[in-house]
Order: sequence, then C-alpha cells, then structure tokens
Amino acid sequence: MKNKFMKIYENISKQILDGRLIAGDMLPSENELAESHSASRETIRKALKMLSEDGYIHKVQGKGSIVLEMKRLDFPVSGLVSFKELTQKMGERAKTYVETFEKINPSPALQEALKQTEDELVWKVIRVREIDGERIILDKDFLAEKYVPLLTIDICRKSIYEYLEEDLGLSIGFAKKEITIEEPTKEDRKLLDLEGFHSIVVVKSLVYLDNASLFQFTESRHRPDKFRFVDFARRK
Repeated sequence: MKNKFMKIYENISKQILDGRLIAGDMLPSENELAESHSASRETIRKALKMLSEDGYIHKVQGKGSIVLEMKRLDFPVSGLVSFKELTQKMGERAKTYVETFEKINPSPALQEALKQTEDELVWKVIRVREIDGERIILDKDFLAEKYVPLLTIDICRKSIYEYLEEDLGLSIGFAKKEITIEEPTKEDRKLLDLEGFHSIVVVKSLVYLDNASLFQFTESRHRPDKFRFVDFARRK
C-alpha cells in the first residue's frame, strides 16, 4: 500500500503534467493542502519535498510553492543519465522506437572516435524517442563489442545502461561531451517531427567505463523546443 504522501505527490504531479496546474501557478498553502487531502502538514511537507526534488515545483521561503515548466526535459550537461531514467515518471507518455540494430565494422571516423581497428566490431543502434505523440530525439549509439558482447532489440527499447550496469556488471564512469546547433539532415526530417524547425541540438558524447575504457560513442539529436541543457556551476 502506498504511503499517504506518495498519493499526494502523484495527485499533484499528475495535475501539473495534465496542464491543470501550469508553470507560474502557486500551489495552495500547506494548511490548505492538508485540509483538502485530509492529511497532516508533515505528510504534505514530504510530498512537497519530493515534488521539489523532481523538478515539479520550486519552494520560495515565505511565499509557497511555484509550479515549474515541465514541457521540457532537463538534460544535465555534466551528468550521465539514460532516457529511461529521465522519463521514468512519464509512463506511457514516453516511448522508444528502435530504427536500426546491427553489428558493423566501424568506418574510419568511428575507428578514430572509439580508438578501434577496422576488425573490431561495433553495435550500431539508432533509436527515436517519442514524448506525448511527438518524435523529438534521434539517438545514434555505437558500442564496442569487446565491452558489450551481447545486445538485443528489446534491451535497446528499454535501457542499454540499465542492462550494462545490472546484467553485465559494468560500471559507467564518465563522458566527454560536445554540444552544437546544426541544420537538420534528411535523416532527422525523416525520423523526427521537425515541421517548422530549422535547427537541431546535437550532443556528441564519448563514454568511458570506470576504468577509463572508451566503450561508446553517441550522437543525440534533439528538437530544440522540448529540451534545455542544465548544469550546476560554482565560481572557484
């Protein structure tokens, strides 16, 4: 049985995702929420704390809780997060389609990127990410077979990182990223819903295991209106 605060969290988050509460709205006070949900203020505080941690609201001292924009996904610039982890609270709103799944001999450019020879095989996985019925991300992943000997379409549809960490026992360490703005390619326009858009955000990443072994090159192509790339910076 779910805790009371989880039920309250799910109720308020659903109102935000459904558009019944929009960005800039103030939530009712803790007392009002406690009364409307027949709960204690401590229970309400737990629900609000979780809503704040998950980016649904921002708590302002002395004013209350403000609803945040949830139509965009926050991609951490310096973090490593899978699409499944990013969208796990969206349920059926987020879908993944595997467009290409094959094992290839790397091209010269890919050999250079992954530090491989032409005889070393690479998994090529192209996936389209759909949210709320719109295809808005094109992920092109290349994984070195010597580190990932087995892969399936079903794994690619669910989460490659989850499989690597939980099934293969690999420890993903860090990534080097490059972010550029480019004109959409024919492939972008074929696979994504880009009508009216003349640019696309491209994130290229070299991903390393914890032992500094380079195992993945990925190119993630984003429709610019649905995403923002965030980071936390501190002046030294």
